[in-house]
Amino acid sequence: MRLSTRFALAMLIGTAAPAVPALAQDHAGIRYAEIPATAYAVVAEIQARPGKEDALRQATLPLVAKVRAEPNNLLYFLHEDRERPGHFIFYEIFATQADFEAHNRTPHVQAWFARLPELANGPVKATRMQILNNRP
Repeated sequence: MRLSTRFALAMLIGTAAPAVPALAQDHAGIRYAEIPATAYAVVAEIQARPGKEDALRQATLPLVAKVRAEPNNLLYFLHEDRERPGHFIFYEIFATQADFEAHNRTPHVQAWFARLPELANGPVKATRMQILNNRP
């Protein structure tokens, strides 16, 4: 049985084979039960202009540490599409919507937004999400 098949089966039945690590557990820094009902999640996307993939990546990577250091940021991940280099997706959770709006006004985010006209093929597309799985 292939590893990906074993992983899928393990995820379905809730037990992991010894060679496959358990993924849906609390890990250092992420405590799922502690995410408040007021949590505000955002999935944001941006596409680099052709030939600007590396430049947008280099401009974006420093945001990760800065945003994670913001007082009411609960989770922040930057992803890049493996099949479309330069297509970036952010997954962000803040304690409240007000915290997310404050995040967008920080100097580091404003400086990043200012660079987008030269680096990105259009504006950031943000989808504001409600987290359902941490509700009683």
